[in-house]
Formats: sequence, C-alpha cells, structure tokens
Amino acid sequence: MKRIITSILLSTMTVLTIQGQAHRLWYDKPASQWLEALPIGNSHLGAMVYGGTSTEEIQLNEETFWSGSPHNNNSPEAKAHLQEVRDSVFAGKEKAAHRIIDQFFFKGPHGMRFLPLGSLKLTFRNHGEVRDYHRSLDLSTAMATTQYRMGDVTYERTCFASQADNAIIVHLKANQTGALSFSIAFDSPLPDTCHVESHQLAALVQNVEQEGIPGGLQAECRVSITTDGEVTDGEQSMRVRNATSATLYITAATNFVNYHDISGNPTRKNIQVLASVTGKGLTRLVNDHLEKYQKQYNRVSLSLPQNGNEKLPTDQRLAAFDGSDLDMVSLMMQYGRYLLISSSQPGGQPANLQGVWNDKLNAPWDSKYTININTEMNYWPALVGNLAETQQPLFDMIRDLSETGAITAREMYGCDGWMAHHNTDLWRIAGPVDGTPWGMFPTGGAWLTTHIWQHYLYTGDTKFLADNFDIMKGAADFLIDYMRPYPASGEVKQAAGWLVTVPTVSPEHGPVGKETTVTAGSTMDNQIVFDVLTATIQAAEILGRVSGHCFDNPKGACNVQKLKGLCQQLPPMQIGRHGQLQEWLIDGDDPTDEHRHISHLYGLYPSAQISPFRHPDLFTAASNTLKQRGDMATGWSLGWKINFWARMLDGNHAFQIIKNMLHLLPAEDFETIKAHPDGRTYPNLFDAHPPFQIDGNFGCAAGICEMLLQSHDGAVHLLPALPDSWQEGEVRGLQARGAFTVDISWKEGRLQKAAITSRIGGTLRLRSYVPLSGEGLKEAAGDCPNPLLTPAAIKQPLQSKELKQFTLLPVPTVYEYDIETQPGQTIQVHIN
Repeated sequence: MKRIITSILLSTMTVLTIQGQAHRLWYDKPASQWLEALPIGNSHLGAMVYGGTSTEEIQLNEETFWSGSPHNNNSPEAKAHLQEVRDSVFAGKEKAAHRIIDQFFFKGPHGMRFLPLGSLKLTFRNHGEVRDYHRSLDLSTAMATTQYRMGDVTYERTCFASQADNAIIVHLKANQTGALSFSIAFDSPLPDTCHVESHQLAALVQNVEQEGIPGGLQAECRVSITTDGEVTDGEQSMRVRNATSATLYITAATNFVNYHDISGNPTRKNIQVLASVTGKGLTRLVNDHLEKYQKQYNRVSLSLPQNGNEKLPTDQRLAAFDGSDLDMVSLMMQYGRYLLISSSQPGGQPANLQGVWNDKLNAPWDSKYTININTEMNYWPALVGNLAETQQPLFDMIRDLSETGAITAREMYGCDGWMAHHNTDLWRIAGPVDGTPWGMFPTGGAWLTTHIWQHYLYTGDTKFLADNFDIMKGAADFLIDYMRPYPASGEVKQAAGWLVTVPTVSPEHGPVGKETTVTAGSTMDNQIVFDVLTATIQAAEILGRVSGHCFDNPKGACNVQKLKGLCQQLPPMQIGRHGQLQEWLIDGDDPTDEHRHISHLYGLYPSAQISPFRHPDLFTAASNTLKQRGDMATGWSLGWKINFWARMLDGNHAFQIIKNMLHLLPAEDFETIKAHPDGRTYPNLFDAHPPFQIDGNFGCAAGICEMLLQSHDGAVHLLPALPDSWQEGEVRGLQARGAFTVDISWKEGRLQKAAITSRIGGTLRLRSYVPLSGEGLKEAAGDCPNPLLTPAAIKQPLQSKELKQFTLLPVPTVYEYDIETQPGQTIQVHIN
C-alpha cells in the first residue's frame, strides 16, 4: 500500500509536502455516485473524479455557465407600497405587511441557476479482475490519483486542475508497453453537439431559459490528447490504442464577459489555452501547477496527534470518528482551505453554494450566492487561514452589486447608495427572491461590505481600503436612507426613537406569536448596521475622507460626526426573559426552538461586538442562546456553531460540534433535504445540509482556526479555545488582525512557544492563559494602541424586567503583553 500511495507522476517531479502532514482522502473502491467522487478545481473549472476501472467519469463545471442572461429582478411596484408596509409593521400588523410585501415586492425572477457542463467519459478496453485498487486526493499537491492492477498490468491516472494553465490535465499510464487502450467521449445532461477534428474533441453545450429569462450563454468544452499510442478520430469520440501513456488536456469556456456583457468567444478562449498547455510538456505543467497551488496551500499547517485511523479509507475513517482521531480535525481544516483555493481565485467568480461543483440541472437553491449567511461563510477561512487572495472574486462581486444594487435601492426603496437582499447570482441581481420569509432581508449587501473592512484589519492595506471606500460608503448611504425612527406608539415602548431597518427579517425565522418573519430592527440588522457605519467612520478618518456634508457626494467625503450621532441612535442589544440574547426588538424567543439560523449572534461571530471582557452580560446571554438552540443542526449551521463556541472560549463545546458534524451521512439520505441528527458529512467529506452545501466545510475550517487563534477582541489571543483532548500540537502560518503571522506549539494542553511575524510593524498585544516570556515583552496596560486590533465600542445592553435569574459566566484569567514591532520582525515568546 505504501508503494501505491507514494507512486508519483514522473520520476523527475519534486513534490513539496508540509512537515508533519500528509493529508489525503483515499478509498479502496471507485465512486458509485457524485458525493463519493473527488473534487479538483482551479476556480474557473471544477471537476469530480470518480476513479472507475472500466469507465472513468470526470464530471465538469465551468464557473460562468449559468442559466439566463443579463437582467434585473427589481419590482417597480414596491416603492409605492413601502410606507404602507412600514405603517403596518409599526402598528404591530406584521402579517398584513407580509401580505403586501408578497404582493408588490416580488415581481421579478427568483435568480438563475448554476449549470453542469457535462462529463468526460473514458471507456477502457482492458477487462479482468481488479486488484490493489486505490484512489486518493492529495491535499498537498491538489492531485487526484487512481491506481489498480488488472492481470499483470498496473494502471494509473492522475488528474489536476492547474491554476497556472487554466486547464484540467489527466495523465494515464500503464507499466507495460502498449497496454493502455480507451475511448474518449463527452456527455451532457443539456443539449450538446460534439465533433472531433485533428485529435481534438469539441462539445458545444446549450443553455436553458428560466422564469422567462432566455439562456444567453453557450459553453464549449475542448479536449486534446498527446500519447505514444495510436489515436483514431471518430465523429463524436476519440479512440486511443496500444499506448503506454497518454495525457488529456481539458478546457472550457462560455461567452460570458461580465454581468451585462455576453459577447465573448468561448472557442477562441479554449483554442488559446490548449495551444499553450499542449506545447509545455507534462513535467513543466506539473511543476507550474504545484508552484502556483502550493504557494497558497503551504502557508498553513496544523499537526495534531494521529491514532492510526488515517490508515483507513476515508469513508471508513469518517464512520469510525469518535473524537480520538485528532488528525481528522486537521484534515478537515486543510480540506476547507483546499476547497477555497480550488473554487475562488483572482479573475474568477466567487465560490457559490456548492463552490464550483454541481452535477444537477436543478441544483439545490440553484447553487446561487445566498448572502444572508452562506456566501459570507464561504470566505471565513480566507483571512485567518492565510488565503487572502481567494477573496478577490468576492470583492469583484461586491463591486458589481454596488452598481446593480444602486438601481434596486433607488427603484424599490427611493434610497441613495446601494443594497442587495438575501440572494444574488451570476447576473448580480439585487432584488428580493423566493418570498417574504427569506427575501425581505435588506442588509445582505451591507453584510458583504464587512469583508472589505476585515481585509483591511488583517492587512493594513490602505490602498485596498481607498479603492473600496465608495462601496462601503454606498452601503452606509442606503442604510441611513432606509432606516426610520421607531415610533412612540409602537409595541416596544423602550424602542421609541431608535433608528431601525424596516421592513426587514431576522433571516428565515420569526418571533413567537407573530406568524411572520417581517419585523423592524432585527438584532442582526442592528448589529450589521453598527458594523457598516462604524467601519465607514473609521475608514473615512484613516483616508482623510471627512467632510461637513453628510453623504451628499457619492465619491466624496462624509460627515463623520453626524454618522457617530446616528450610531448612538441604533438599538442596543437586549437580554430577554429567558436569559437569552433577544433576536428581535420584542422578547419573542422560544427557548425550545432549535432553529438552524442563529442570526442574532452575528455580533458574537463573525462580528466582534460581544466580548467576555467588556460585556460579560452579553457573553452570558449568547451562551444561553446557544444552549437553547442545541448542538445539532444542518451542516452549515454546525459550521457556524463551531465558530460561536470558539468565540465563547469553550474549546470542549466547539469540539463537540465538530464531532457532531463528522458523522457519515447514510447513503439513502444523500439527497434528502431534511435534518438528520446522525449525519452531516458525505463520504468525500463534502458538508451535508443535507443536501450538499460547501459553506459548512468552510465554516468548519474557519472554526478550527478560531479555536487556535483570535484577534477580534483587542489582542492576539493564543490558543483561546483549546479542547482538553487536544493535548499537544502545532499550528503554523495563521493570520491575525494587525498583519501578524502566528506559529504556536503546545504540550499537555498548555502553550509552550509562539512565533509572531509582523508584516507592517506596530504594537503587538498578546493574550494568553499562561504567563509568557520573550525579549522586549512588557505587561500591557490600558487599551491596545494598535487601531487594527481595536475592539468594538457598543452601547450598554438592556435587560428584561421579567428576567428572574441571570448568573454571569466566569471571565477567564488572561495575561496580556505589548511589544513594539518592525516590518518583517519575528517575535519569539515562550511559557515562563
């Protein structure tokens, strides 16, 4: 088995691996269905490799192959009925408001869908008993390999999706001369036409109309081959005979240029790519691929103890997971990073609900961009996991939405600035979709802009901040125009005068007794508005974009003092009668409701508004809310809960959620859209909602990082939520706010040493549960002077008068130290 595992493409190829890590997914049989196949991707192209012996299927996606064509879904009737909706909400007639919204706000299409391209199918002439079968995905090389013996011949196939060359490469070889013979064909669930010429197969795939929007995109897939055998061209397939090795070059493209331009030429794009890759030679293709991929992947490593289960096939290893196989946790963290690298790269589209992988004509939820949690979660590992460049497609989409969303803001709500609701797609729709319970979420665009600010906090990149300031400001413009003072006649008397978003929802969830999700000033909205306004204020001050005129010039400065005053009018967070953090202005939470969305804890994570050190009452209320919601949920919700419990500084509870996620979903429930208490992960380690949603993988990866390093609360906190069972380990390369890179090692559950490298200089404040020593280290006093580490300054929370008993959680004892750093300097610290 060792010989099989370590078999490599070329004897001359050098593969770099991370010391202490050899993370692979591996199996002892071919995939029988899509959720057992192995994903590879370069952002532009995605592929699922089945590893068959008589027939190999490589299912393909191209990131811009979506249904529909340029359009918007704004309702021209919404604005005329907006005041009626607001009046109804403020009068406590939310159900009436719901009916009006349903009738007049949802007039356009509900978003287009991400389409499968098709499958490349290789049919082999060799027959006989298969022995020594092994297929694997090596995360350190991003290569999927299939190997088996048939008779006296060993066959091996290696597939990789090269970022460097924008193509998928498949290398096949046999260990006996002339033993490799197979045919190559393309098949698609959509109408397609194939032709073959000069040993190159071209398939043109047609699009589909959806909700009255014509399919404006065509996709072309091209496959070229080099081999030492004989190649025969058929009308729609190619045949290879008597070869010892062969290499396939796969590329695909559409006529998509951008969300409003579909004048591209996919044939020209593909021919250019194939001309480049076929002339390179396999050795160079492999090395260029590795150099590009490993530049990102190798930045971070996590070593946790093994227990021997890594020797099991991955599906069996997953089924056996009981928490003792800690290396499986490390594998899940790195698999999340691998998937993000493979599905989101500069120049491409953001990772959608399934990354860049989909085999269905009608993907669940269209595999769109769901921006009331799921798209945001996709990018949670990017910064802490040292993959900042993977965010560029997200930033590009936010810029697009700032254009389309400005039309939506004006036409639907009569507001300046820009906005988006809870979903968008390739065409950057910004209007509401699906219906009121889901779609009446006016802060999806605003939430996205917080990723811009977080990128700045992690990097200190003022040029990036300046380039994106108008987008942040535009989101703030909309919120200022959209919010209304809560009336004195409203149901919540203490809310009189508070500035609230109205109408809105707390995503997909409503309070007891209201029979609707429609509300004013949901807690999540209040927290998002706070983040957007305070980030805009700070960015304006950093960039010198301060003026005496408030938001009167879309490319100008803003009145910071007025904005600060508006922040003071936002609702404070409230602790309800059950000791919970209230989800709404009214105390309408049900402590027995285990709903998957815990949106009002946005302030705990990904935001930084709830701190044990400054607001132990909110910290305690957040804990109560989490306990009331329970430890089981849909897959993506478990990903969020890992991060929640990490921010609660409770590593044992965070690890319990990881254990809950790492259950093998029974095969009969692979496609079931329902909660399954015993299954959250598919055999190929894709996250199960179910069905498959990739956000859970990214949430899990981010949560594991968050257990080891936090930097949102005024300091760089080393090992903030280490579980008791993680007695020893080492993590290298994690990123902290302030532009610090952090390596940590620990033994017997205690930090032993850390190395922190400062990329831009400035004050480093360290926080630890154990006393530290190090040259230049001094005990910290007062607030951290580094603005990139400044904690959120929120209003004092309110407590319900009906709250009978409320015992604050103990605040952990910590040691804090400051040291002044220079760019490029590495600070070494160790336990006293």
